[in-house]
Amino acid sequence: MSDRLTAAMISQAADRLRPVIRRTALEPNERLSGLLGGPVLLKREDAQVCRSYKVRGAFNLIASLTDDERRRGVVCASAGNHGQGVAFACARLGISGRVYVPSTTPRQKRERIAALGGDRVEIVVGGGTYDEASGAAHADSERTGAVYVHPFDDVRTMAGQGTVGLEILEQAGQAGQAPGTVIVPVGGGGLISGLAVWLREHSPATRLIGAEPAGAASMRAALDHGGPLALPELDTFVDGAAVGRVGDTTFPLVKDLVDEVVPVDEGAVCTEMLDLYQTDGIIAEPAGALAGAAARDLLPHSPEGPVVCVVSGGNNDVSRYNEVLERSLVHIGLRHYFLVTFPQRPGALRHFLDEVLGEGEDIIAFEYIKKNNRETGPALVGIELERAGDLDDLLSRMKGGPLTVERIPPGSPLFTFIL
Repeated sequence: MSDRLTAAMISQAADRLRPVIRRTALEPNERLSGLLGGPVLLKREDAQVCRSYKVRGAFNLIASLTDDERRRGVVCASAGNHGQGVAFACARLGISGRVYVPSTTPRQKRERIAALGGDRVEIVVGGGTYDEASGAAHADSERTGAVYVHPFDDVRTMAGQGTVGLEILEQAGQAGQAPGTVIVPVGGGGLISGLAVWLREHSPATRLIGAEPAGAASMRAALDHGGPLALPELDTFVDGAAVGRVGDTTFPLVKDLVDEVVPVDEGAVCTEMLDLYQTDGIIAEPAGALAGAAARDLLPHSPEGPVVCVVSGGNNDVSRYNEVLERSLVHIGLRHYFLVTFPQRPGALRHFLDEVLGEGEDIIAFEYIKKNNRETGPALVGIELERAGDLDDLLSRMKGGPLTVERIPPGSPLFTFIL
């Protein structure tokens, strides 16, 4: 097996996958087209088998195993979507497997892995992050001889995921126009590596942009460093793309073939998730909204030709939408938090309500932190605005009043206790 991905491998993977997976739609999106002032198309991998593109790479790798490897079974690590792809392939091909997941994996994804794999697949919790689960899965592979099915850093996985790019060009060609820009979510780099290899051979003029979560920008860090390195901290909110270290095989392809890799604020991801749901009727997981969120930032650049955004997955737990809404409101400037020190006397709160809050400004959270003496007591106060531009007036009224007010800025470590 070659250690360098080629377009021929992607073509072979497409032949292998064609009877098994869906050829997902490439459809116009009016909302994003209006924002960018030109055509935007969504590649709907949220409608794929297992509701994610990950099944492409997992199935292609497992279907490529020798008879001896199949008898030994497979093992993998996954934040959820790759595990579903492995479970689907194991059940379809009659192979036993174990899926190691981090404890942060949403319950909905764990339940889907179990349902897809049936009695062929065992789920094992292997640490608090993807990288810890990966270490546990590698140890299992060394101990038992099971084949490790890598979610991104294996050319067989990358070839399967690269078939997304093959379909995009075929579908765009049928519509009569090649894409000018393709935006792809980035975690470990498997999907964007596969697309890069296919696009550079078959549509070299297409601009390829990777979008990764700002709190897990491992590819950007690798590019700046000159090679893969482990991030010291990792925000796992965008769980489908929260990888602490990108692949040794994917990195050089991204470095050589991808035009740009951009970090996307998690709040922007949440805003795009809500717009996809409320306007477009699309349920996207956080990673599935990365490309659309990045596309909004292209607005000042006026991209030439159609823009394709890959909606990579739709496995989102409905219980997370409260946090999604909170992060979005903070990001767009409608929700703000403050530490307000109130004098412990009657009427102090009434003064705050009457003299500080303006029309259309609502308290959405109020909690005394502690009473540190008899005269004063600090409180956490959350305020929601009608318009983001009203913040300056609110801050001015706070500054002119008798109370001590400290704003908690977005990104502050204190926000971990709020969100």
